[in-house]
Amino acid sequence: MPIQSSHLELRDKLIIALDVSTSAEARDLVAKIGDSAHFYKVGLQLFAAAGPQVVRDLVQSGKKVFLDLKFHDIPNTVAGAVKSASELGVSMLTVHAAGGAKMLAAAAQASGQSKSAPRILAVTMLTSLAADDLPEIGISGALADQVVRLAQVAKRAGCHGVVASPLEVSQIRNAVGKEMLIVTPGIRPAGSGSDDQARTAGPAEALRAGATHLVVGRPITSAAQPSEAAKSILKDMASA
Repeated sequence: MPIQSSHLELRDKLIIALDVSTSAEARDLVAKIGDSAHFYKVGLQLFAAAGPQVVRDLVQSGKKVFLDLKFHDIPNTVAGAVKSASELGVSMLTVHAAGGAKMLAAAAQASGQSKSAPRILAVTMLTSLAADDLPEIGISGALADQVVRLAQVAKRAGCHGVVASPLEVSQIRNAVGKEMLIVTPGIRPAGSGSDDQARTAGPAEALRAGATHLVVGRPITSAAQPSEAAKSILKDMASA
């Protein structure tokens, strides 16, 4: 039976993606969202533009940060990157599951040796990919099978969780058990478009399947009133 993450407040399950190009835009969004959320994703776009200071600013203001840079390199390099990211005080960070067990284990070990010990999440298959894309990148099996396979590799390597689309959450949960985090982008509430996401679901649907955290970007950040949009998604999550 799918589980919900234990004893987490709804606001701890909602991660808002700050996919903007400047620290000023990020600060403006955080101010507009206010108390409706306190967990934010900093990804490649914002980090490349504003650097680690934007992460420090969020942490120092009392926000939790999910650093989504998807490290994918040789084990020693990834371990060093995890160590550096840990010093920023982030709560979660991502590595690519396709980097293999040795790389994933190096990331998990580096996290465990750091003071802040961020949760290491292995990215399985990007939510922009659909089944038709797999042959082009050398994968002959079903997309869900590949996601589950990578999740199992991540668990054996000592990662704390995985990132996957909401459509694979139930199968991942059945394969890896109750302890691992499952963070799901591709969350689209009723009435919103899918944008460039190929595999999406609603907030309550993802939680019922066994997700522990939801990453939501444009449905909140592009809304006329981001705070109210966040509250609407929290209300949907509560129905799970």
